[in-house]
Amino acid sequence: MEHRPPNALAPVTALGATTIDAVREMGALFLFLLDGLRHLFTSSKIFPKIVTQVYVIGVKSIFVISLIGLFTGMVMGLQLYYTLVKFGSEGLLGAAVALSLIRELGPVLTAVMVTGRAGSSMAAEIGVMRITDQIDALDVMDIPSMNFLVSPRMAASLISFPLLTALFDTIGILGGYLTSVVMLGINSGIYFYRIDANVDMTDVSGGFIKSLAFALIVSTICCYQGYFTHLRKDGMGPEGVSNSTTSAVVLSCVSILVADYVLTSFLL
Repeated sequence: MEHRPPNALAPVTALGATTIDAVREMGALFLFLLDGLRHLFTSSKIFPKIVTQVYVIGVKSIFVISLIGLFTGMVMGLQLYYTLVKFGSEGLLGAAVALSLIRELGPVLTAVMVTGRAGSSMAAEIGVMRITDQIDALDVMDIPSMNFLVSPRMAASLISFPLLTALFDTIGILGGYLTSVVMLGINSGIYFYRIDANVDMTDVSGGFIKSLAFALIVSTICCYQGYFTHLRKDGMGPEGVSNSTTSAVVLSCVSILVADYVLTSFLL
């Protein structure tokens, strides 16, 4: 029997196929985003759906965002105090806490927490509607499924993410105040004076720009994963919905961190 040597180009072929699949997926995701944004301006009946999704995505996330923001600010106040005191700069603690929250941690942690709480819900709900043929029923009734399911969630995310980020930043600064002033004895006037002197509108606007970008990323990825659950190769039915939800959360979190680096590079 003739022995055939292994194909030396097999790894290169596999890498090329994986790259092509990734580029194709990114292109489909981008077109999905454009289609969702386009439907925001094509229907006059979308406003009630947006209000409903603002409640689901934004209002229901207030408690967890407040809780995480409080303890993040408290931990930062504690850690930064013991770092700054080594250099005799503990008076800058207020500015350090505020700038870290406003420029970086506030938008990122808010987006990650909302992804876990609301993004997974988006993917699972739309995925269940797909496998139970509800989306096909909408199309049969000439009701645009993008307009009915995806666009309201994108709009609600664009509204909710900046507001939740502002809430996270505010409560985080108060958490830093509890640690540094109440527990460690730093003068409260110095704490707030340093914040006022060192934080300007460019810092605040940079955080809001990040939150808007994260809103588009999370809503697009989560809705996309749910909308095309039926095309997955790693599972059908309930298993497909489960895998879509997992993929939505993981890809959203990774994309948030990648986008955060890119945006920080431009905003600094």
